[in-house]
Amino acid sequence: METRRSFLKKGALAAVATPLLAAGCKPSGKDKYGIEADPSVENRLIVPNGNALPITGTFLDEISHDIPHQNWGEQEWDRDFRYMKAMGIDTVIDIRCGYRKFITYPSPYLLKKGCYMPSVDLIDMFCRLAQKYGMKFMLGLYDSGKYWDTGDMSYEVESNKYVIDEVWERYGSKYTSFGGWYISGEISRATRGAIESFRTMGRQCKEISGGLPTFISPWIDGKKAVSAAGGSLTKDEAVSVEAHEREWNEIFDGIHEYVDACAFQDGHIDYDELDAFFSVNKKLADRYGMQCWTNAESFDRDMPIKFFPIKFDKLRLKLEAARRCGYDKAITFEFSHFMSPQSAYRQAGHLYDRYREYFGI
Repeated sequence: METRRSFLKKGALAAVATPLLAAGCKPSGKDKYGIEADPSVENRLIVPNGNALPITGTFLDEISHDIPHQNWGEQEWDRDFRYMKAMGIDTVIDIRCGYRKFITYPSPYLLKKGCYMPSVDLIDMFCRLAQKYGMKFMLGLYDSGKYWDTGDMSYEVESNKYVIDEVWERYGSKYTSFGGWYISGEISRATRGAIESFRTMGRQCKEISGGLPTFISPWIDGKKAVSAAGGSLTKDEAVSVEAHEREWNEIFDGIHEYVDACAFQDGHIDYDELDAFFSVNKKLADRYGMQCWTNAESFDRDMPIKFFPIKFDKLRLKLEAARRCGYDKAITFEFSHFMSPQSAYRQAGHLYDRYREYFGI
């Protein structure tokens, strides 16, 4: 027998679910101040709509380094996958399956090495949600932190020898949504041990998974490549386009057999430098038969407070440059914090609205 209480509860749940299932449409009505939106009001864009590369992938930053956790459970994550789906995202990437002692799944190897037991198996959850919503899930490898301490990437190879095997056995062979690997070491220039480490980890990922794709997401050593812990927004010494091309030609030459795509982070250079660096990135990727992606950062590096959702026009400029330069795919760091309507940052939902408005979604 349905009581008044159970009827009201079902009605409340339906009121929440309906706008989500309707591809992100917002409910109408008055706000808490009694002000009701005027349905006749529309934004008037004065730039061509959708003249940019759309974002079709996002990192999932659940082992955070310098942005706060949102402490979501599976219901919140399920809702976020629906928001992602509604704006056209088809690929989700766990940015790292562990960082130092915090891990995303109960890894027998890493637990024996002193890592902390997670309360939820996030990798299993992400694989299930990706499968539920028809997305591809890519697994980010373990980051021991030793590279950040020493500047030598070769430390990351030893732990990941075991992690790659564990992850494939537990999830890769179980879920059809498991679609590839993110080699999570972030570099910007010639780095000690980088080429051999990318080759070694990329080779193992591809061999164990029957050739599933791998990618990296380095950063450009531009004027905005400053420490997140510092107070400066820019630096005087920045890499030139010529030096960037020379150094990354050497790196791509050494890794292209086992790394299928490169998604350079786009936030460390200025907006009037985008075409110059993007053109070089695309030329190098084509030369070595790699996919050229962009990691379109959806957080703002131009503000003294780190890090808030980016101004829409800044994101638009970066995605327009990626389209002009013929990039193959745009992913972002990172939807859930900086673009999701349920983010802890209120600005994120507005960025989501402006993005969908621009692309006519």
